[in-house]
Amino acid sequence: MIEREKIETILDKVRPAIQADGGDVELINVREDNVIEVRLKGACHGCPMATLTLKAGIERVIKEEIPEVKEVISV
Repeated sequence: MIEREKIETILDKVRPAIQADGGDVELINVREDNVIEVRLKGACHGCPMATLTLKAGIERVIKEEIPEVKEVISV
């Protein structure tokens, strides 16, 4: 199982870039099927670019460090 602490450490790396645009990301759940659930907050919530931020930014960085992650989704 993927450790929450490891995901949080990776999110801490991407968080400054997200916060610079007035948003934030919160880890909600690490599912048993290796899907990571996050919540985009602040300016990211409802932003048209949020999907790009999630997939091309957050998901890409997490998968680079933890290849067994299948997907990162917003809940």
